[in-house]
Amino acid sequence: MNWLYSFSSTEFIFIGLFIGLYTLYIWRTFRLARQLNTAAWGVVPKFFLRGIYLTLLIIVLLGPSFGEAEDNLLTSGHDTFLLVDISRSMDAGDVVPTRLERVKYDIQQLCDTLPADRFGLIMATQESFVLSPLTADHDALKQLMREVHTSASLTGGTDLCNAIELARQKLLTDSSTYQSVRAIVLFSDGENFGPCERSELARLRSFGLPLITVGVGTETGASIKAGRDFVRDDNHQIVRSRLNRSFLQELARDGRGQYIEADPNGLYVNELAGVLRSLKGRVIDQHRVAVSTNKYYYFLIAALVFMALDLIVTIRTFRL
Repeated sequence: MNWLYSFSSTEFIFIGLFIGLYTLYIWRTFRLARQLNTAAWGVVPKFFLRGIYLTLLIIVLLGPSFGEAEDNLLTSGHDTFLLVDISRSMDAGDVVPTRLERVKYDIQQLCDTLPADRFGLIMATQESFVLSPLTADHDALKQLMREVHTSASLTGGTDLCNAIELARQKLLTDSSTYQSVRAIVLFSDGENFGPCERSELARLRSFGLPLITVGVGTETGASIKAGRDFVRDDNHQIVRSRLNRSFLQELARDGRGQYIEADPNGLYVNELAGVLRSLKGRVIDQHRVAVSTNKYYYFLIAALVFMALDLIVTIRTFRL
């Protein structure tokens, strides 16, 4: 017999409480019996009866597994390019500590949540570039992410659709992705200054490359630090960067994907991981395995039977 769960402090607490409280109960019962000048051995059968179903319930908690059953084990590869907006607007502090720092941390969490997936990194700026090809080496990927900073250029602007097109090309020209579930994830505040043709996004659909956009920032927005001052426009007014939610939603809709908004606590990472897991693709490996099954219900039924006996059968505690 195997166990799904190890013996923990919870089980020790239950056993200790049972023994301690029942010992106190028996001591008080026998003390009262001596005062009444009678016997109280009727408590002993009840003690063993209750001890039996407590033991059975603890076995249920531990998950007893025995016997073998055959099951199909299906394996499918997941290859995802992560596009990170590194424009100056990602230095805005409406997301603590900044939008980019939040994304860097959340990508590391995503790698930990999906340890079997391959990820690649593309930095989205005026001239997008590949920081890392698709790799299963998450430690190296996380090290690269720690070194990412916003682009120092104040001229031009971010071309998000250029980064999306670059990711499309990399996924389609890499033969190792042909049998994998492929996807593109864009982390951005939605400030885009490049052309974005809907026909190009429609090509993602035809190749089965869903585009998932993650909105980083708030509609209230924030100013952007530039040394001791703030980034200013041509009229020397402080620039306030805001989340362009509608643009990112439109990108996701045209790219047959989904829009997700980053929350301050990073809880959206689990939602994003769930979306990536749910994507359907080809099975690249399938084999039958023999697995032990949890047979807790046998012990649960036995415990319920003994509990019913405890309620039905009455034993006279004192013999007067």
